[in-house]
Amino acid sequence: MTISGFTMVKNADKLYYPVKESILSVLPIVDEFIVALGDCDPGDKTREIIESIASPKIRIIDTVWDTIKYPDGTENAHQTDIAKNQCTGDWLFYVQADEVIHEKYLEIIIDRCRKLLYDKEVEGLLFDYVHFWGDYNHFQNAHNWYRREVRIIRNDPDIHSWLDAQSFRRIPLFDGLQYRRVENTYKLKVAKVNAAVYHYGWVRPPRVMRKKSVIMDSIFHGEEKAGLMNVNKTEDFDYGPLDRVPVFMGSHPAVMKNWINTFDWNELLQYSGLPDKNREAHKHERMKYKVLTWIEQNLLGGNRIGEFKNYRLLNK
Repeated sequence: MTISGFTMVKNADKLYYPVKESILSVLPIVDEFIVALGDCDPGDKTREIIESIASPKIRIIDTVWDTIKYPDGTENAHQTDIAKNQCTGDWLFYVQADEVIHEKYLEIIIDRCRKLLYDKEVEGLLFDYVHFWGDYNHFQNAHNWYRREVRIIRNDPDIHSWLDAQSFRRIPLFDGLQYRRVENTYKLKVAKVNAAVYHYGWVRPPRVMRKKSVIMDSIFHGEEKAGLMNVNKTEDFDYGPLDRVPVFMGSHPAVMKNWINTFDWNELLQYSGLPDKNREAHKHERMKYKVLTWIEQNLLGGNRIGEFKNYRLLNK
């Protein structure tokens, strides 16, 4: 059995992505790791950061992003497919540049891959998620945050990244363009793996978090509309009072130790009090989602009402 790791990334240095830590977290259990490296801005050191890992397993593919040809966030999926198509393993392990796997899960993951290798009904493996928020001691489990996602897939040419690269679907006769297509696409049949993805995409210095949000708005909506969407927003991203989201009681992946030690923006965060009434409320702060979250956490054991599931979970 062989496993390929893969990711896509652009401007990780500029936008505070822990891409090195992300790759290192799965490198021990993969036979190769493919990186689709986009055309980064001048001065960005993403290539140097990845190359500093100095592993013969890593192969970088240089790409050029085209958000005109691939609008509405689908360039993310296109870039993911570029990396996926270069993978040679039986299983393909996708980690985005802000996702890290704890070392305690590695043997669990590889054992699950071995067990299900010849069970062709299983097209992928489903992971739990921990979404960190603001700092490394708080996380989101509100109704609007996805609980699980597919991160390991079979090496099948009909399986493609989908939408904005959050997940995957089987797309026969794919034209290479319509990553938001629903008709004649199929949810993957997946098995659960007892492991979690630690998602650090919402842990950035507030000013960098705002910059990243603007760039993501541009990828989804175009630069002009993104400018209008952010014209009245503060320069620093406002995470809101952190005492209103859960405290993380576990340990972080060992590869994140040095990265976490660079945390120096605690004085820019709000740890108590009321949210700023002059800014647009985050989804988890809106009454609708607060009520749904309370019901789910207190009455439904954490299960989500009307949860979007882009997969078919098998009893394996």
